[in-house]
Amino acid sequence: MKIRAVFFDLDGTLLDTLQDLADSANAALARNGLPVHPIKAYRHFVGSGAITLITRAIPPERRTEDTVQACYKDFRGEYDARWDHKTRLYDGIPQLLDALHQNGVRMAVLSNKPQAAVELCVKRFLSRWTFDPVRGEQPGVPVKPDPAGALAMTRHLGLRPEEVLYLGDSDVDMQTAVRAGFFPAGALWGFRTEDELRQAGARALLSRPTDLLSLLA
Repeated sequence: MKIRAVFFDLDGTLLDTLQDLADSANAALARNGLPVHPIKAYRHFVGSGAITLITRAIPPERRTEDTVQACYKDFRGEYDARWDHKTRLYDGIPQLLDALHQNGVRMAVLSNKPQAAVELCVKRFLSRWTFDPVRGEQPGVPVKPDPAGALAMTRHLGLRPEEVLYLGDSDVDMQTAVRAGFFPAGALWGFRTEDELRQAGARALLSRPTDLLSLLA
């Protein structure tokens, strides 16, 4: 069946946000007397929402509820202040989005990032293109890999799941796509590995953003 819409993960797929996330989390950890991490460690901390990021970054023996909540609060403040300092579009993303728009393919964003942060990122870096809907973490809605948010977006667009391709860079993204009945495509330029994407159910692995266009023919 023809793909009529592409849903995108945000961090690690459309935007390279890793340095700003790592800097914000490390500042929060340091403020609470906890060890910081090299940026590469954050490739494995991100992907399941901000509270999970912070929980993973805190050493297990220090991972009390009070410590997690204090670090999470500080992280949110740090990220609010620096979220766009080093974040950028990945090379090739503008060309991909232009081509999808020209071919009448609908585009949407589905992220585990908090809703307000997703909207800020889309407005700041992606305002040239139309994404509808733009969905992040919302109260009362389970985060990915639960497919509830993805399927709600599909209904909003009046599409069937098999008409949607989901592009993401993590096992969480591939699991979401599989559970929702989407075509799962893995972004190799993102935060995780080819093996992780393949084992989580990716049906296509893309080395460059514009490689996605061959899947629409």
